[in-house]
Amino acid sequence: MSKKSFRKPEKPAPAVAHKLFCPAHSFPESTCLCGALKKQAAEKSDGGDGVVRVSRATQGRKGKGVTLIHGLPLEPEALKKLAKQLKQRCGSGGSIRDGVIEIQGEHRDVLVEELRQMGWKVKRVGG
Repeated sequence: MSKKSFRKPEKPAPAVAHKLFCPAHSFPESTCLCGALKKQAAEKSDGGDGVVRVSRATQGRKGKGVTLIHGLPLEPEALKKLAKQLKQRCGSGGSIRDGVIEIQGEHRDVLVEELRQMGWKVKRVGG
């Protein structure tokens, strides 16, 4: 009987494959000086019409409702500060996921008014 030859499993791609590179100069993100990556990220995240949308969702939350705030063209740090202010205003918890602020509970009316007072163009979405 002949022995079967087994291939060694392929190694995963090196960690460098997951890093971002500057489209203008092909330097890694950490050494890029031209800011092309930040501009590219802003274009991707902005992509909206300048209107902040406030909606309510219960999917995947065991029936518990959360208020979602979409379309805020802010940097992560500014988004975190705004989320903190809004959570304090509503007196409830929440988080930020993928650039969307989630506030626990039904607070659409309060949040719409608060965001309007801050100068945002706001639209209430959904029932």
